[in-house]
Amino acid sequence: MTNTIADPVVNPGVRRPAYDRAGLKTRIVHIGFGAFHRAHQAVFTDEMLAKTGGDWGICEMSLFSGDAVISSLRRQDHLFTVTEKGADTTEVKMIGAVTEAMHPLLDGIDGLLEKMAEEQVEIFSLTVTEKGYCANPANGRLDKSHTLIQHDLLNPAQPKSAIGYIVEALRRRFERGLAPVTVLSCDNIQQNGHVARAVVLEYAGLLDERLAAWIEQNVTFPCTMVDRIVPAVTEETQNEITELVGVPDPCGVACEPFCQWIIEDNFANGRPEWDLAGAQFVANVVPYEEMKLRMLNGSHSFLAYLGYLGGYAHISDTMLSDDYRRAAFNLMMKEQAPTLDMPKGTDVEGYARQLIERFSNPSLQHRTWQIAMDGSQKLPQRMVDAIKHHIAQGTDYSHLALGVAGWMRYVSGQDESGREIDVRDPMVSAFKDIYERVGVLHPDVVRELLSLDAIFGTSLPANKEFENAVREAYLQLLECGARSAWHL
Repeated sequence: MTNTIADPVVNPGVRRPAYDRAGLKTRIVHIGFGAFHRAHQAVFTDEMLAKTGGDWGICEMSLFSGDAVISSLRRQDHLFTVTEKGADTTEVKMIGAVTEAMHPLLDGIDGLLEKMAEEQVEIFSLTVTEKGYCANPANGRLDKSHTLIQHDLLNPAQPKSAIGYIVEALRRRFERGLAPVTVLSCDNIQQNGHVARAVVLEYAGLLDERLAAWIEQNVTFPCTMVDRIVPAVTEETQNEITELVGVPDPCGVACEPFCQWIIEDNFANGRPEWDLAGAQFVANVVPYEEMKLRMLNGSHSFLAYLGYLGGYAHISDTMLSDDYRRAAFNLMMKEQAPTLDMPKGTDVEGYARQLIERFSNPSLQHRTWQIAMDGSQKLPQRMVDAIKHHIAQGTDYSHLALGVAGWMRYVSGQDESGREIDVRDPMVSAFKDIYERVGVLHPDVVRELLSLDAIFGTSLPANKEFENAVREAYLQLLECGARSAWHL
């Protein structure tokens, strides 16, 4: 039998859980056992347990792909490692906060739902990415035409979507007279708690108005802001983790040392003392999430599209270019920062300089292609909202226009050398249709893409100044290429 990280053969430099795992209970059910959750919420919970010795255990659930990872997690006693890679130092931590791991293919849909309906469970948390909420990104409402939602409305007791699972589990709790729970979104969506609340209530209302009323009155949906750079795990990452740990860890992830979590203090039942591990409980998350979404995520997307088109495989590669480095900083300070309303004393410029250093970390191989995924779901929060602010104020947004143009050039599916781009996006078929009709090299694609109201809404595309700004930036990309675009 192959050794696992649960065995004593693990390298002595790996930091092990500093608490008694036998005392943990499943009080949190988390949907989406992806790399980010493993390196973020699970780490905060692990570090909180080391300080409190409490019983806040996590049951991990993956609803779609991921049954192999869930099986691996079970085989290694629900332990996994997080490798924090700084520019000069590396630390490996073994995370012990997980008590159970489930998947519909392994445990059945009803098995997952019954776990969520257990009395001691107090929090449903989730990292399912923007598209997992089945919401229209233009208005945040439930997309009733979504394939998963249509299935779930016809088969509510056998759901497929995360929203369907949450509502069916809440129904069981409601009918059994159990305490309500907190639905804690940890995805990079502006006012993520409000989005989760809106889609859950609308979906529940389509099934049972009494249930929807109970959820509205009893279940809470705090907003959160999460921040940590966690690149997708590659074969190279896995090999490095194996060397550092001493045995393979198929659930292991690597990330940067920096970690931040801002949480609206609005819980229906109990809550962990995550603040002891460095999280911040606040009354209003919005200023912090807007700063992060626009300055970090917005500049990340900017660098992803223009970096990929410019031939850079990783974000840290773009930071070796003075032009890209300067453009990212100017985007943050000249166009994103002026749209923010931060608490007094916030060092916005210091935050921007810290981001540049984080992007420059050569130990993190964060692929531009990975960050470029699902742009249709990300642009509204990361760039479009800031552009609307500048149009209202009559101020400059040339870097943002270039970022939108870079996205448009990227989703054409063809790079500057004519090679195919593997575009991953829920709206990829709409992009292909536009480019097949209009052509990659024709600037009229700008008007066609701006007509996608799920991304740009209805008022912004009607603004000729905005259309012209993006069109001019798109022409510059066609004529000069990303590395020589006029704003860089």
